Amino acid sequence: MLQLVKPLAFIDLETTGVNLGTDRIVEIAIVKLLPDGNRSVKRKLINPQIPIPQTASDVHGITNDIVKDAPTFKQAAQELKQFIDTCDLAGYNSNRFDIPLLVEEFLRAGVEFDLKGRKLVDIQKIFHQMEQRTLSAAYKFYCNKVLEGAHSAEVDASATAEILTAQLQKYPSLGSTVDSILKIIGEDHVVDLARRFVMENGTEVFNFGKHKGRPVADVLKSEPQYYDWMMKGDFPQHTKQKLTEIYTRTMLKK
Repeated sequence: MLQLVKPLAFIDLETTGVNLGTDRIVEIAIVKLLPDGNRSVKRKLINPQIPIPQTASDVHGITNDIVKDAPTFKQAAQELKQFIDTCDLAGYNSNRFDIPLLVEEFLRAGVEFDLKGRKLVDIQKIFHQMEQRTLSAAYKFYCNKVLEGAHSAEVDASATAEILTAQLQKYPSLGSTVDSILKIIGEDHVVDLARRFVMENGTEVFNFGKHKGRPVADVLKSEPQYYDWMMKGDFPQHTKQKLTEIYTRTMLKK
């Protein structure tokens, strides 16, 4: 059994697309596992305030008409923040998509949501490290069930929680705590959630473009216009926030 020191919130999003900088949440479901073994669920449809492309609706079944009377993320932000307050966070591919996009939405809403002190458990990383399959295949493999209603946020989040329980039984080496799991699968050493910057030997370096591999501070010192270019560009808000922190720190050292 999973032994929790603090609640673990499994998050799944349905969205207008997969661009962290421009796409929006249309549905969020959170399955919160408590240290006492109980669970609570929160699900909300969200009005993204931009059109939902047909290609996205074809995947999750949520149309513009379905969300036209739903709250905006800004209207729901405080309720969602309160629900996952003090929780560690988990999901399927959540470190690369669900959590970064959720943080983007909080930033756009002007609501402070701090990841400091939270453990991030990406169930996909366990699965890919052990088996390398999709969520539906993971559910079949670990739980011996067919995932009915895939791409419904609550169904996917609940299935992900079940998969973790089955993984702990199948792989005793994972242990039974969030810390023991992360010791096996590793923690991401990224600076911003969109992974434009990563940590190498304690230094923030670019992870894209012509400066890939170079320390961010060095580039900002030699090409301060690069900061302006990124701030005006179509980068996620969290990326710009971290860039500004590095820029401010770098300029103060001059």
